[in-house]
Amino acid sequence: MKILHLDSNHSILINQLTDLGFTNDEDYTSSKQEIEAKIHLYDGFIIRSRFSIDKKFLDKATNLKFIGRVGAGLENIDCDYAESNQIALIAAPEGNRNAVGEHSLGMLLSLFNKLNKADKEVRNGKWLREENRGIELDGRTVGLIGYGNMGKSFAKKLRGFDVDVLCYDLKKNVGDKNCKQVSLAELQAKSDVLSLHTPQTELTQNMVNSEFINGFKKPFWLINTARGKSVVTKDLVAALKSGKILGAGLDVLEYEKTSFENLFKKNGMLSDDEAPEAFQYLINAENVLLSPHVAGWTVESKERLAQTIVDKIKARFS
Repeated sequence: MKILHLDSNHSILINQLTDLGFTNDEDYTSSKQEIEAKIHLYDGFIIRSRFSIDKKFLDKATNLKFIGRVGAGLENIDCDYAESNQIALIAAPEGNRNAVGEHSLGMLLSLFNKLNKADKEVRNGKWLREENRGIELDGRTVGLIGYGNMGKSFAKKLRGFDVDVLCYDLKKNVGDKNCKQVSLAELQAKSDVLSLHTPQTELTQNMVNSEFINGFKKPFWLINTARGKSVVTKDLVAALKSGKILGAGLDVLEYEKTSFENLFKKNGMLSDDEAPEAFQYLINAENVLLSPHVAGWTVESKERLAQTIVDKIKARFS
């Protein structure tokens, strides 16, 4: 079987697949149209998020048996059409769940203790102790929307704290010893912290809007390490200004390109006059912590994601 690699990944992916007898070709620069012209030569391809895999692309892939997605989400792939053509979809959500759980916790503790603000002030010669008095996580309620691999990982990290962890998920009976499954109404009534762990779907796109935010009984903190388009940024900013949202840790933004590699422009750069007003507010807010979609992007997860894909291909096609 021949495999085409469309994004660079950990070297063990190609090395181990080669050892298993697969032929591996790499193409990290050709356009989508150029890839379409040769994809019929391959039995499988492996991608992160370089471009979308739509019906037109899949129609060109006449010999395709599988698609390997080195990551969790499959929103860039027309999954229904692929499966209708007996193309296996292989993802690796378990590969970076630990990284996402740790990043979510790190963001939350940083916000509670004003670490980002305090660090900048000390570097600028300001020693403001009272202004940087933090709050503690113990005694609070953390609500999770989505209780799959990522949600479960975060809940596990919270076991060392004296907190109540609740989750809302469309699937029934997903709660466990680390988290109690509840209705959305109960989660909104009790949560001091909301953390998103959902895929990008029609249901989750623009999910966190003004109506959703105002449904919470108490002011709350928001953590989003899932997908940027789940949060309406202008509504988030309005809630930050009003105090309904006390602070936000955002690893993802609705402005991201579908590849997740760039923000706004192709080169990832943006001048001040081009930035949306809501984004300008976020980058200047002291109670907002931002990172460039790296929650699942650790040294360990890079290897673990690759190994997961190898193991699944081996189990299915060797």
